[in-house]
Amino acid sequence: MEQQQATAHSDDDTDADTAGPIDVEQAEAAIVEHYPRLVRLAYLILPPGMGRTRRVLAAHALAQRALPRNQGRPDTPEVELPWQRGTKGAAGDAGYAYVRLRVLRSALRAARPRRPWALAVPLPVVWGLRLFPRSGGADELALDKALSELSGPGRAAYVLRELERLDDREVKALLQAAGVDSDDALDALDEADEVPEPAGSRDDGSLLESAEFDPCSLQARPTDLMRRRQHLRALLVAVVALVVCGSLLGMPGEGWGRAGAAAPSYARNPSSERALDPDRLTRAEPFAWRTATRADFSSWPARGDRLGDSALLRRALAVWARPGDAVRVSATAGTQSGPPSGPPQLLYAGEVDQAAVVLLYDGLRIARYAEGNGDGGGPVALDLARLDAADAAASTALTLGRTDGNVRYLTAPWVRRASVRDLLRPDGRPRPVRLTTDGVTDPVRTVPRMRPCRGWPALRFGSHLVADLGELAPARLTYGDPGTTGRGAPRDVAGRAALLSWARTACRLPLMTGRGVRSVNIWRFGVQRLPEAGGRAAWLCTRAETWRGPGSRVLAQFQPWTTRRGAAGAVAATSDSSPACGQRAPRVLAGVLWKARSGRWFLLAAGSRQVTAIAASGGVRGRSAGRALTTPAKPGARATLKARLTGGGHLNGLR
Repeated sequence: MEQQQATAHSDDDTDADTAGPIDVEQAEAAIVEHYPRLVRLAYLILPPGMGRTRRVLAAHALAQRALPRNQGRPDTPEVELPWQRGTKGAAGDAGYAYVRLRVLRSALRAARPRRPWALAVPLPVVWGLRLFPRSGGADELALDKALSELSGPGRAAYVLRELERLDDREVKALLQAAGVDSDDALDALDEADEVPEPAGSRDDGSLLESAEFDPCSLQARPTDLMRRRQHLRALLVAVVALVVCGSLLGMPGEGWGRAGAAAPSYARNPSSERALDPDRLTRAEPFAWRTATRADFSSWPARGDRLGDSALLRRALAVWARPGDAVRVSATAGTQSGPPSGPPQLLYAGEVDQAAVVLLYDGLRIARYAEGNGDGGGPVALDLARLDAADAAASTALTLGRTDGNVRYLTAPWVRRASVRDLLRPDGRPRPVRLTTDGVTDPVRTVPRMRPCRGWPALRFGSHLVADLGELAPARLTYGDPGTTGRGAPRDVAGRAALLSWARTACRLPLMTGRGVRSVNIWRFGVQRLPEAGGRAAWLCTRAETWRGPGSRVLAQFQPWTTRRGAAGAVAATSDSSPACGQRAPRVLAGVLWKARSGRWFLLAAGSRQVTAIAASGGVRGRSAGRALTTPAKPGARATLKARLTGGGHLNGLR
């Protein structure tokens, strides 16, 4: 019956090419000849929400899939399919009208709301590259935004008018042929009428023909390289696991051998399942910290207004165990990102600045889970930090959230008061910070990311001073000699000498970020007279200790007292993973080139109290008995320093 109707219509039509059968070869020739236009047509009709790269690949797929499997014909024999304006006659091609209809129908189908378009157009696939058209000007961007607000038929109507130069009658006929109802086709024409007229669409040709909408002239950029490497490793592991499992299943009897008491490889792990059960989360008693052997994060009680929200806790545990591609995951240096080995401890669950936040502790790491709208549908972030072996001084606070340059902290249960002070103003008065009943602070301004350094807020929780270095736990600040005990040993920052030293060191704290810093100590290891009556200078050593042990950073600073008050000292030397200025090696030697008022240059060097003599070699030569060296030098000279220690040992300069 279908073949008889097609033949009857062919007799009635004035143009037999339009309604007659279309050969596969004819359709292929039309696709090859008009491929750029067909791809552009599909690209403009597809929904912009899928992203430019996926939209480009989908447009190419629709144009390539327009090739019929066998002899085809237009599916709407009641109307004549219109050509592009100006192509009838010798240039007219029934094959083009046919494949254009197939592209239009597929693009409209993919543009329907909630349609799984990716399942309908799986090819082509480009691995390792993001492809997108070249960016246009302001007119193209305005037109693209206007088209994104239309429905699929509305975009199709506008594109058929502007790109194919069809009138309203022909556009309506073609939309109906593509499966759009008559009323919806009229609505689509009305939508197209509401698109504002682009500035250059008449004199210079349609903006739809510009490079902004050309999916055949593309730019290439790499995809997420780190994520691609992770996916490749996961794929290799999966392939190896599949091969091993297949080999074991293919062997008779017991496979490679008896596994003793081990469960089968496909068995579910009860410990892993318990770790993801919110009802099994451990919670410390409200006042356990008062009698705990060691006051640390394990003695923190669970706090927050959503402790009973099992759905929120379940999402937090599931994301920690297997974060999806949409989750922003961050981990401090040396922190493993794997799931907890057992049920972790719940520290906090509540609303923080319009976000739901959960803090979990597994004895080694703190995990901070945050979701935007509080029901799992918004943006999700997972932050991990290694915070093991903490004591009461190192576990005073954790970061709950950062918003608009402010940070909120969850304080330890033993913290009763909090204040903030600017390290660059040692004489300034600290400003009190309010604490809620759950121990959450009011928003505290973070360090402004600008140069020069104009301020550095530090918080005092009880007697401990801490600074925000952009991580889950603030770093404790101390002052003192790491080689002594008692009065001169590293201690909390208090007193004029400590505050003045930190005022000229705080602006060097950005050099410590990104390392998982546990504490930062500064130590004034020497004072030296400057030549030509230049006054005096202090030598300070700044050491940042990490939670994991290795990865520390040491800075030796030269601070002339004649510079303006509060100015940061010059970094004379720096070293990573060095024991210098620490409890294992409480000694240091450093030097710097200094220019006097007369214009002469000198090499200045100083060592800690164990140093008895200093020698310089290389570009500058000189010797001194004692802990300080001053010798003439040339600008840009490089010297090698070596010191003799009490007892006969030697110490090299910090570098």
